[in-house]
Amino acid sequence: MSKRILVTGGAGFLGSHLCDVLIGAGHDVICLDNFFTGAKANVAHLLGHPRFELMRHDVTFPLYVEVDAIYNLACPASPVHYQHDPVQTTKTSVHGAINMLGLAKRLRARILQASTSEVYGDPEIHPQPESYWGRVNPIGPRSCYDEGKRCAETLFFDYHRQHGLDIKVMRIFNTYGPRMHPGDGRVVSNFIVQALKGEDITIYGDGQQTRSFCYVDDLITGMVALMETEKGFTGPVNIGNPGEFTMLALAEAVLRQVGGPSKLRFMPLPQDDPRQRQPDITLAAAKLGWAPRVPLDDGLARTIAYFRTRLGG
Repeated sequence: MSKRILVTGGAGFLGSHLCDVLIGAGHDVICLDNFFTGAKANVAHLLGHPRFELMRHDVTFPLYVEVDAIYNLACPASPVHYQHDPVQTTKTSVHGAINMLGLAKRLRARILQASTSEVYGDPEIHPQPESYWGRVNPIGPRSCYDEGKRCAETLFFDYHRQHGLDIKVMRIFNTYGPRMHPGDGRVVSNFIVQALKGEDITIYGDGQQTRSFCYVDDLITGMVALMETEKGFTGPVNIGNPGEFTMLALAEAVLRQVGGPSKLRFMPLPQDDPRQRQPDITLAAAKLGWAPRVPLDDGLARTIAYFRTRLGG
């Protein structure tokens, strides 16, 4: 059945891919973005579509629209962007959650929160199950994002308990793919952009810290599957690829595909940078029937092709 769906942060990396999938499924989509990190170019191909509407708005201010469901993705998600204005980042997570939850409460609409693996901080448990409470520094340079997202989860569950709101919470692990911002400071985009420009690839620490990389198509499939689960199942649910790679292995994979003169350059590890991050996706497999399908080499090839075009090379 066709629905009218609000996607906050809809012109961002993940949001724009979600809008594509929802339009493709026959829904009417209101794409909301203040364009701090999102870009009109990400949704330019949808602008003429009769079931797509683009609205410039900041979620820290109340919004009055009529919709059947809400995906709340609005928030800068890379350290470069969320540390640019940390107070605004916290406000986006907290005030944005309050405003979208208030809207969902008024409309009795189902609402999904795009949370993050950053709620686990620098974990003592590996891989991280949803039952793990995390190890987060509340006063560090990453706290605006980590604690903002943790507070948003608190608000979602309190609205659920206090008002019976139909909520879904997903914890997103590292995701990559076309439409990533070339200057977002994330490791996949950093490595690809540096390699395409023939610059040395920057590796922080000894390169042995690990991450798990989920291709964007897999992530969006999991997000939609969670939104469509039965009422009463709230999550949180980890959505990510449990395949674990060191930063050195990722850099070598990028260099293999891009070629060129780039070499590895080692720099000091940033404060509060987690040593390991890997999702336990047992719950996603059981409740959503979901598992990632795109291997890293295939996803990197598609992402490199996008950046070649984006950078004009």
